Amino acid sequence: MRKIILTILLLIVTTFTGQAFGNTINKAIADSGINKSAISISIKDVSTGATVYELNSKTPTPPASTLKLVTFTSALNTLGKNYEFTTGLYKGLNNELYLKLGADPYLTAKELNKLFESARLKNIIEPKAIYIDDMILDTNEWGEGWQWDDDLNPLMPKFSSYNIDSNLLDVVISPTTLNEPAQISMKVFYPTTFMNYATTGNENNIKLSRKNYISPDIITVEGTVKSQITKKIPVNYPKRYFGMRLENALRSEKIDYYDAIAQRRVPTRDITTIEEIKHPISQAQTAVLKNSNNMIAETVFKLAGGKYTGSTGSIENAVQMFNAYCKNNGLNTSDIKIVDGSGVSKNNLMTSDFMTGFLVKLAATNDFAEYKTSLPTSNEGTLANRMLYFKDNLRAKTGTLADISAITGYLTAKSGKTYAFNIMINDAKSKASDKKMLEEYILRALYNNY
Repeated sequence: MRKIILTILLLIVTTFTGQAFGNTINKAIADSGINKSAISISIKDVSTGATVYELNSKTPTPPASTLKLVTFTSALNTLGKNYEFTTGLYKGLNNELYLKLGADPYLTAKELNKLFESARLKNIIEPKAIYIDDMILDTNEWGEGWQWDDDLNPLMPKFSSYNIDSNLLDVVISPTTLNEPAQISMKVFYPTTFMNYATTGNENNIKLSRKNYISPDIITVEGTVKSQITKKIPVNYPKRYFGMRLENALRSEKIDYYDAIAQRRVPTRDITTIEEIKHPISQAQTAVLKNSNNMIAETVFKLAGGKYTGSTGSIENAVQMFNAYCKNNGLNTSDIKIVDGSGVSKNNLMTSDFMTGFLVKLAATNDFAEYKTSLPTSNEGTLANRMLYFKDNLRAKTGTLADISAITGYLTAKSGKTYAFNIMINDAKSKASDKKMLEEYILRALYNNY
């Protein structure tokens, strides 16, 4: 009888606490002025998977960069935590060279030079032919639904097998004499014409623009510059940029080759390794989950799709890989849609219920404790200057697009319980700061009352 009474009391207390928690969230939403129908929330107990609060949790919503948490996790599972991005130079029987690309998002022009320096040191200075194996990824360099006017956004460079130097160019704008035209230069040569309307002034206020439908190689520079600044802009044609850096590497190492460089797969036999440049995927894990790097997220997602299907990496193959990962973990993907690996496209659709279900499954894996540290905590990565109230009790991935703010991850409440949460706000009328403030109020209610 005593056990029954204690159980009933516990149920009453839990119900009361849950109602108080829900009322606190509902009041925060009402006070925010954001339309309730524009907000999706799901909160689940990690230990049981039980839902403790939900609002429009099965309404498909663009997740912005919170999508990276699910796409990168599935990709890492497929590639393996010991995966390395590899760019290799190999020699065939007839003294031909094969450059095999790994779509390495960390490859630099300096490292490309190192490959051919190794060839020179091995006295391979007059190759019969040079071939590039670029089959690791497909030729689609831009995501579905990405905005055309973001083509100069350094956070959204094109991505391909030809990744090098982060696919970004450094444009240096320097002052001259007050009210006179500024000086514009580039750190490395790439065929670009600048329409220079920038002048030397009393503040740094520079704007760069490009009209691809007229000429993708013409950049208009406007505004004023007081002190030297460097603007990063995406390379508009990564394959051409890579080819120019390859040409520089051949000339600097005095490799005597001036013929065309064709595309050809590296043979599976009779090949000697000259040099390989490798970077561990652990670097990408930090860049994607803590710093939300779009180019690396897209590259890794496609690479995993290629490995899963045993073919060239593409979004289609990556989605196939992702769906298989979810099926193996008992996750239903029928109400979601993925069109890229980064969440940049508003064509992506996710539900809060799916996201927290994914997080609950992830928390049950053997490597979860180590993986969890890859997510930013308060005042770290994309949570810089945010969520300070929670200290180390929060691990979360953020997402921001025009009109959209989202956050998903794990929160350990004062009670000691850990919860998986997802909040997505898709509202054109509210400020980004108001959306983010509401996210924090919701999480404070969870932290203090549950």
